[in-house]
Amino acid sequence: MTAHVITDDAEALAVAAELAEEFRIHASRRDAERTLPRAELDRLSASGLLGVTVPADHGGADVRTETLAEIFRLLATADGSLAQIPQSHFVYVNVIRRHGTPEQRKFFFAELLAGRRFGNAQSEAGTRHVQDIRTRLHRRTDGSYLLNGVKHYSTGALFAHWIPVLARAEDDTLHAAYVPRDAPGVEVVDDWDGMGQRTTASGTVRLTDVVVPADRVLPHHLTFQGPQLHGAFAQVLHAAIDAGLAAAALDEAAAFVRTRSRPWFEAGVETAAEDPLLIQRFGELALQVRAAEALLREAARGVDAARDDLTDDTAAAASIAVAAAKAAAAQAAVEVSNALFDVAGTRSALRSLNLHRHWRDARTHTLHDPVRWKIQHIGRYVLNGTRPPRHGLL
Repeated sequence: MTAHVITDDAEALAVAAELAEEFRIHASRRDAERTLPRAELDRLSASGLLGVTVPADHGGADVRTETLAEIFRLLATADGSLAQIPQSHFVYVNVIRRHGTPEQRKFFFAELLAGRRFGNAQSEAGTRHVQDIRTRLHRRTDGSYLLNGVKHYSTGALFAHWIPVLARAEDDTLHAAYVPRDAPGVEVVDDWDGMGQRTTASGTVRLTDVVVPADRVLPHHLTFQGPQLHGAFAQVLHAAIDAGLAAAALDEAAAFVRTRSRPWFEAGVETAAEDPLLIQRFGELALQVRAAEALLREAARGVDAARDDLTDDTAAAASIAVAAAKAAAAQAAVEVSNALFDVAGTRSALRSLNLHRHWRDARTHTLHDPVRWKIQHIGRYVLNGTRPPRHGLL
């Protein structure tokens, strides 16, 4: 596999905007038919976008978080499922940046610049909570590991070249094992049946006596010792997806009202777009979308600022900014995609139009982690100066 190498932030944004327009064309059909976006992901790989956070000394553009968040927002305006698939990719690139040895960085950064994709195998079902990881790495006498476990919600794994797997070593410390998608003992099952984000293929990964060389295992537990941006970085990309979903729903609603809706007879106007009550409602919805986008930009800049001067205080400020952006974007995505039907009227509910995909995607993606806890941490920080916890989900 070969891929274009993007050189700077401006080029990355231009490529993302071009791909978003391309991916938008058949997004509704892919969702309706649950056609998995293999060709689109190959286009994403070839474009060079998957390598844009590779450090400059390894040949990458090392784009700012603000740029990457906008890339995700642009892609999500076109196809929410497609935008979600590489989210974990960039999160696990960051793990390599922070904890990889020089040899590991050299190897994996070359893979990324060649267009290789990371999936994920993180969450497990039936455990006490999301951080109760029971997948295990057992060291063998030759220094390699045997990996065993079952993972769920494994977005991107079906399309990946490498699957980063969260697992605990024999001393119970958390590690990330980077496993080839086609390694013996790895089974990726396309059993995702969510009502939304239908083409993310966020199914099951089964790992049975998978042999993992020692140099493909990274000490992820060190991520949470000292100030860190792991959670803020991961969450700002989720916020970007939600902001993109909200913008897409607003654009679709406006286009529908302009071209397909009839005015309500009491409005006394010729077109639905002239109805003063609809104009008022679109203004309110636009405020929600613009607020979410503004908070997203502020949060991404906060992550960049903290990356340049990482302390407990800067990391906390970045995490709180991201929590605010995520809460606002999640609310905007759900409320605007729901309001689409209010403003567009009865015809918008036709299954053949598939406008409900916007709400299904927003409702499904925003379930990733609870906004209520983000608001709790914001309140504690503002009222008592309590820094948010270092658990990777904030």
